[in-house]
Amino acid sequence: MGYKKVEEYDEQVTSELIKNYTDSLALLGENPKREGLQKTPERVAKAMQFLMQGYELDAHAILDSAKFHEDVSEMIIVKDIEIYSLCEHHMLPFFGKVHVAYIPNGWITGLSKIARVVDVYARRLQVQERLTTQILDAIKDTLNPLGVAVVIEASHLCMMMRGVQKQNSVTTTSAFFGEFHKDKTRSEFIKLISKSH
Repeated sequence: MGYKKVEEYDEQVTSELIKNYTDSLALLGENPKREGLQKTPERVAKAMQFLMQGYELDAHAILDSAKFHEDVSEMIIVKDIEIYSLCEHHMLPFFGKVHVAYIPNGWITGLSKIARVVDVYARRLQVQERLTTQILDAIKDTLNPLGVAVVIEASHLCMMMRGVQKQNSVTTTSAFFGEFHKDKTRSEFIKLISKSH
């Protein structure tokens, strides 16, 4: 379940993407044969395969690979997980931080696996709203916890570079399950993730 290395890219997919990106450069008025652009289609082809590898990864399998029985029922928080994804509407990046908490119900997972689950869904064409619920659902379905909470704070280049061009806007989305529907639990989570801001 590791990340793609250069030698792992599918040659046929890479070849097709190179052709498409070469054509795209020409359609945009550039000369794909000029020195600075000669290798650009290949670089973009490999970059896109890296950024889209989440389609080949299984979040449930990642969580299951480090699933341990523990009799703890206190809130576990992994906050400030860096996130980089591509908006499915314009294929421009959005980036920020994810905060995840869950309350175990007999099972915990390795802390790094939470960050890996974030990457599984971030490395796909996304909208922030769906990404938030996908992370929550993977943890809920695999660990069967008493509660799960996910908050994402992100800046979207589709808003910053084009359209309304608002450089300082941040979009916040949240999803809650189980115990986190209770005001007291949710407030504790929000307070704990807000301490670093």
